[in-house]
Amino acid sequence: MNAETSEATIHGSGGRGGPLAGRLVVDLSRALAGPHAGMMLGDLGARVIKVETPGTGDDTRGWGPPFVGPEDDRQSTYFLSCNRNKESIALDLKSDDGRSVLTELLRRADVVIENFRTGVLDRLGFSTDAMLELNPGLVILSITGFGHDGPEAKRSGYDQIVQGEAGLMSITGPDPDNPQRVGVPIADLLSGMYGAYGAVAALLEREQTGRGQVVRTSLLAAIIGVHAFQGTRTTVAGEVPQAQGNHHPSIAPYGLFSCRGGKVQISVGSEKLWATFTAAFGIDAARPEFATNADRVRNRDLLIGVIEDAFSAYEAEPLLTRLNEAGIPAGKVRTLDEVYAWEQVHSQGLLMTVQHPVLGDIALPGPPLRFFDGTSETTTTSHTAPPLLDGDGAAIRAWLAQPAPGGAGA
Repeated sequence: MNAETSEATIHGSGGRGGPLAGRLVVDLSRALAGPHAGMMLGDLGARVIKVETPGTGDDTRGWGPPFVGPEDDRQSTYFLSCNRNKESIALDLKSDDGRSVLTELLRRADVVIENFRTGVLDRLGFSTDAMLELNPGLVILSITGFGHDGPEAKRSGYDQIVQGEAGLMSITGPDPDNPQRVGVPIADLLSGMYGAYGAVAALLEREQTGRGQVVRTSLLAAIIGVHAFQGTRTTVAGEVPQAQGNHHPSIAPYGLFSCRGGKVQISVGSEKLWATFTAAFGIDAARPEFATNADRVRNRDLLIGVIEDAFSAYEAEPLLTRLNEAGIPAGKVRTLDEVYAWEQVHSQGLLMTVQHPVLGDIALPGPPLRFFDGTSETTTTSHTAPPLLDGDGAAIRAWLAQPAPGGAGA
């Protein structure tokens, strides 16, 4: 089943609808954190106008390889990853024309997204006070690296730097001596997700108050926001977590295990599952070293050896079948091409086809949310490709030349 077929199968039909249909988002951000937030709002049906630097556009238009398309019009796959469902207009915000057009956009907007360093917008004449004076109902989403205030406020925020500064790298990797970054820019992505979540909450509150507000988050805050049990392990238990590879620090067995010619992952998260697992693979559950989950965590190296010895009789696929038959949560480690070929991914609408003006039909990872009205799916299915630089500039200027309807979000 291809992306187009699966999308038509599981989703309803119709044009650009969604929970945020009729809302206008002005996306002044670049790179990944802010653009990801804007894309999320666009996925939910908002009209998102991306304001870019004339000539070069968003920094990510130049990030590669890989680049795809004709030699004289190469397109960055990085840019394609975070800018679907947007329009593009190029504005020089240091010019009278650029500031005038942005002013008109802000008058009509529901949300503006920015991830400039602290003080940049103020110098351009678009301070928080100035924007709220133009449009009292405006929600201003501001994403920084380390927070808008405090002793580190002026530091530039780059994902890998913040992964290290926020402690994530210290608990990721094979051991404490080899800290590793996460394989995607997770600080950028999470701050964009938190930002979109905050902007939607502010829009909801505006329904009651009639007034907008500022929503601030940062790459630092986003990573600390997902420390989860590793955070309370530190703040409550007084322990300092360390990287320990592909095994859970608080549950055993839970991780990646070798078998004959391959590897599988298992999650044995309860005593009932432990009893089922040991019975299925002939492991002595009565050994005192394995009596409780805490015992198994303390004796993890011994436990791994016992399990991998039992698994050594199996190739990966037969082992996964056996685990599934026994009711043990298990899975393989897929490459990304395998993920996008997986029928389950298609069934969830997680691969979409859009028409790009240069590249033609391209497949993009799909939005992670689905919506239902009773038994019928109402998920938005009409999506647009990431825009060419200033590809919508003339149309946006023509629209702004028309009288603005009353109120924000026209």
